[in-house]
Amino acid sequence: MTGPAADLATLQDATDRLLASLDDLDDAGVAQPSRLPGWSRGHVLAHLARNADALVNVLRGRLMYPSEAARDADIERDAHRPADVHRADLRDSADRLAATAAALTDEQWRATVTLRNGVTDRATTIPFRRWVEIELHHIDLDIGRTVADLPGAFLDRALEYLTERFAGHPGVVPLELRAEDGRHWRTGRPEGEPQVITGTPAALVGWLSGRTSGSGLATGDSLPGLPAL
Repeated sequence: MTGPAADLATLQDATDRLLASLDDLDDAGVAQPSRLPGWSRGHVLAHLARNADALVNVLRGRLMYPSEAARDADIERDAHRPADVHRADLRDSADRLAATAAALTDEQWRATVTLRNGVTDRATTIPFRRWVEIELHHIDLDIGRTVADLPGAFLDRALEYLTERFAGHPGVVPLELRAEDGRHWRTGRPEGEPQVITGTPAALVGWLSGRTSGSGLATGDSLPGLPAL
């Protein structure tokens, strides 16, 4: 199994892990703060559910969100629901996304789609983008999962994804990221001598994604700031 089918299967596994980790979360736990400033765990769960529906829109050729204000309002509206409602919504929205994706033809998978803020990409990237949302926000829920728990296959692809995302960014100093296994990536502004940062794939992804302050990384200078994802 390769291509979108393989990515969809991997995404389903990650979603199932997330849902299983929510089994013991009660209403009081949902209301507790997440690791994201200003968001409760309920906000994170509401975002994940509405993101799934937004990606359905993308795969059907519609706007991902009607507007940024509408996106934010939907998250705020849904954040304060009981834990059981969150679990059901997350499961149902994930099923809607999976069903929509499973119905796409090869031609539709090759099509260019429009994401948030006018970003365009191939439809084939949508399952991985959703996988990123699931893995990183699973950490943000602060229910025991950390970057050390991220699967190796995810870390490898996330490093490529995140370094590409920051490549050429005027607000990111030139960087050369080196994994302890010898792999390396260049990102940030193209001009200038890059700052070398070395660490495990988990430590690199944790820092690049804003999920850690850079613990476990080695560099000759202080770590530079990175824009939010």
